[in-house]
Amino acid sequence: MNCLFGQVDRNINRALELLTGVTADLYVLPELFNTGYLFNDRAEASGYAEICPGGKTFNALDEFASVRKCYLVAGFVEEDGDKIYNASFITGPDGYIATYRKIHLFNEEKLWFDAGNKPFFVVNVGSVRVGLMICFDWIFPESMRTLALLGADLVCHSANLVLPFCQNAMLTRCLENSLFAITANRTGCDDRGNNRQLAFTGMSQITGPRGEQLCRADRDSDCVQVVDINPYQARNKFLNQYNDLLADRRPDFYKLVNDPLNRN
Repeated sequence: MNCLFGQVDRNINRALELLTGVTADLYVLPELFNTGYLFNDRAEASGYAEICPGGKTFNALDEFASVRKCYLVAGFVEEDGDKIYNASFITGPDGYIATYRKIHLFNEEKLWFDAGNKPFFVVNVGSVRVGLMICFDWIFPESMRTLALLGADLVCHSANLVLPFCQNAMLTRCLENSLFAITANRTGCDDRGNNRQLAFTGMSQITGPRGEQLCRADRDSDCVQVVDINPYQARNKFLNQYNDLLADRRPDFYKLVNDPLNRN
């Protein structure tokens, strides 16, 4: 969807308008869908921060989930004491479930937000095991691999993508972990004046556990697409009779993955 910077009520209403038009068990909205993305500084981002549960954005979407008996993931700026996070929440028919705080901050986000301080997690959404990540988390293979090891079937990936790589890369991320993923991205641009502008790549997509593109939106239009999935396809980690994507891992040979970088 095209989110207009700073127009929180408009963006919430537009999202609800789009969601109301289709029926699904789980809906995913973009990163920072309610505020827009390109903040001038931390103080401006803080001015849009909300608590969760209990903030305006959460309350509106939680009511939708309650009435429609569905689950919903959405990005927002989270306030927690003197900290602010680029976050996403998941709520459902019975109310608030969890909040994920973006672990890998992109570019100027490091000036606006605190880095996520909670680990990746998986929650049960009906019969599906769901994990959350946000935008730039995609470029770190450890993000989806961690969710796979935690037992996720499906990754809800709220995004405001500006680089041209993610949509195609997610085919590999899903293949190497045998996971479904929903990448819900922005369209349009944030133009803050003084040559501060970001254009978003659109092309939201749902990806299957064999690296197949199940659907993809176009670059510019508001769009909602629904795909039926079988979560048990994601639980089959065998590529062939002999190769299991997770069981064949050799962690003893990956020690540098968890060691501090030595760039000398």
